[in-house]
Amino acid sequence: MSPQPSTSRQYSVSRPPGVDRTDTARPAVSVGLVIAICLVAANLRTTLTGVGALLPEIEHGSGLTPTWGGLLSTLPLLTFAATSPLVARASHRFGSARLLVAALGVLAVGTVVRSLPSVICLFAGTVILSAAIAFGNVLLPALIRRNVPAHRIQSVSALYVTVMGLMAAVSSGISAPLAHTVPGSWHTALAWGVAFTVAAFLAWLPRMRGDKPQASTGGTHSPVPWRSRVAWQVTFFMGLQSLAFYTAVAWLPSILIDRGTTSTTAGWMLFYYQVVSLAASSLLPLLTRGRHDQRWTAAGTSLLVAAGFTVLVAAPALSVLACTLLGLGGGACLVLALTFQSQRAGSHGEAAALAGMAQSIGYLVAAAGPLLLGILHDTTHSWTLPLTVLAVLGIATAVAGHGAGQDRHIGRPTR
Repeated sequence: MSPQPSTSRQYSVSRPPGVDRTDTARPAVSVGLVIAICLVAANLRTTLTGVGALLPEIEHGSGLTPTWGGLLSTLPLLTFAATSPLVARASHRFGSARLLVAALGVLAVGTVVRSLPSVICLFAGTVILSAAIAFGNVLLPALIRRNVPAHRIQSVSALYVTVMGLMAAVSSGISAPLAHTVPGSWHTALAWGVAFTVAAFLAWLPRMRGDKPQASTGGTHSPVPWRSRVAWQVTFFMGLQSLAFYTAVAWLPSILIDRGTTSTTAGWMLFYYQVVSLAASSLLPLLTRGRHDQRWTAAGTSLLVAAGFTVLVAAPALSVLACTLLGLGGGACLVLALTFQSQRAGSHGEAAALAGMAQSIGYLVAAAGPLLLGILHDTTHSWTLPLTVLAVLGIATAVAGHGAGQDRHIGRPTR
């Protein structure tokens, strides 16, 4: 058995930069594949964003303190961080499509468990469904890198981010009203998205047939690019933009309710924030078409997020403006963060390795957000310091985005 090549040697490539070995052999993107990708995307946030709108009712109904509420919102991110490093190796062994189908089945089970009338089930179900979503988060960029021509990657990524954002917005908007109208209150409202999980599961079942594990075909497992500066910049950009999003989703309704807004109105404000984010993610590919260097785009959109948190601190009455800035910046940053995980890799295997790194370390960074805000609010009894911290982190996101946006690949040395 021949020895494994060194990490640095595996990253060196003889093909032209940005060209996958299989790019020329890929067929045109089929409608069926796009629909299947979008159905998976519909499940990657739906079960998570509704929690923010329901959090005041969950705390009241279960007796959770704001700190425990923050932990409930942070738990998915901690699970993402713990689970994401396992995905690339599991995909290499079992096949990406097979693994995705299994993850969708687990997601359905976790969603049902979380809705059961028990605090233990609330937390256990959250861990189960979050682990399943982590697999989907990592597998989707890798599947896109494998099946989509390089010049279509950003468009397909933007489309699935748009679907993901749309379903996240719908979940935020309807969860609180749904909890007031259906039997079972917020327990039932937590489980409504399982229908989309079943649809995605059925859409991917036929795609398991031609999905051969790379291990059985002699494929090489790409190592995690720990020594690549570009990979770390992509990772921190992913983490910091995720921190801003998940913190806003978890606490924006509570911030607005604390300032006199009703729970239903606060839920719809969260919906508005995500609709603006959805519009930004849809328009970004049109505005950046043909641009390979996206350093200033990533930096500028990050500063919009920082400005949104600043408005919430300095002018609380202008919450609509704040949500608009947060949505514009956040939607664009998400598309860029996910696109970079495909574009900065030279192959499907490298994309899975980079996505695993970016989402494991990145979500560990993001996990600090909701919990930190809950602790700071409990300590200061005010939202001023927590929001100021978020504004400063928005500037740090701009720095990371400037580096991640350079037109380079993880296998090439940085100048």
